[in-house]
Amino acid sequence: MMKKSKIALLAALLMACGCPKVAETVPAAPDYSNPAMWIREDMDPDGSGADVFYVVSTWETDWQDSSGLTIHYADVWNPDHRAHMGSEMNKAAAYMAPGNRYWAPFYRHATIEAFLTRDDKTIHERTRLAMKDVCDAFDCFLKQHDPQRPLIIAGFSQGGMAVVELLKHMDDATFGQLAGAYVMGYKVTDEDLASCPHIKPAQGSEDVCVTICYNTVKDVKYINPVLAASSIAINPVNWVTDATPAVLHDTITVTLSPLHHVLVVEGYDGSEYPPFADFINVGDIHGCEPWLYSECLQQNMRARARAWRDR
Repeated sequence: MMKKSKIALLAALLMACGCPKVAETVPAAPDYSNPAMWIREDMDPDGSGADVFYVVSTWETDWQDSSGLTIHYADVWNPDHRAHMGSEMNKAAAYMAPGNRYWAPFYRHATIEAFLTRDDKTIHERTRLAMKDVCDAFDCFLKQHDPQRPLIIAGFSQGGMAVVELLKHMDDATFGQLAGAYVMGYKVTDEDLASCPHIKPAQGSEDVCVTICYNTVKDVKYINPVLAASSIAINPVNWVTDATPAVLHDTITVTLSPLHHVLVVEGYDGSEYPPFADFINVGDIHGCEPWLYSECLQQNMRARARAWRDR
């Protein structure tokens, strides 16, 4: 049975005494010992693959519970919210799971309104709960992860933010198990690099214990500073960090701007990703990040897992 969102006791007491209604509440926490909190695939019958931990992006907008309180987080017990997240988690599994063991947790991701503020302080305050959920899920996952197997973590958009936070969260022993951390459609800042020795920018296609970060635009003038003002980047088609262009699907040219740390694409308009709230897919092609390069990413995850085993 679906659990209902829990309203803080303080809110109930304030309303009972006639005080103004609290502006928001928090949905019930996930229980990561419950299999329902995961989408999992074991497609590694011979044990030669990697363990992949994937973090889904932002799906929900602000909503109200039955008491009229505004909620800024997804509800992992809400069937509609689970269906939204699950659609992406399964789509990512289609290319990340083959040959691997795949884990993707449902979590109380912050709603898109946090990012629409375009204020980093507000975004980080609003996403603190979401990042805690992801770290809790990761700790639960690690109890079943075999440290003799390569580890891959990946996430898109808010999920990419979570990958950065996981790199800060993990201990040195876990970091040593890392084949690669894929930050798709989010930024790695100078502050992240300075504060986290586990963030080591990838320099090629088979280095391990590294972070792979990229964002896609039609022109550098369309860089979205909330998402893509990154300090590192690599081209996921030819795996270089310079401006050598790469051809994808015969018609798309993907070139990294070393100055701006973004991918500039030609021959692809991203029209399947319509603009949202004048915030994403407006010259940037944010919606494409896990999908446009999926074949390249699948091959690269296998290559890094092999390289990790061959060290």
